Amino acid sequence: WKGVCLMRVYENVRTYIKKNGLNQSSIAKKAGISAKNFDAILNGKQTLCLDDLRAICYALNVKPEKFM
Repeated sequence: WKGVCLMRVYENVRTYIKKNGLNQSSIAKKAGISAKNFDAILNGKQTLCLDDLRAICYALNVKPEKFM
């Protein structure tokens, strides 16, 4: 079940950012991820690894469980 859950995490992050009207570039910067890589992650073109998820959650001030 974890594989299915993790496949959707990037979509959940992208939806959260859009729903809250947040700036993708500023989140990427705070998370320490290049804007290009962050965009690729949110569009499913690059794998969202756990370290990146942690950094994104820190930047958003939310727990990773929110996106699982």
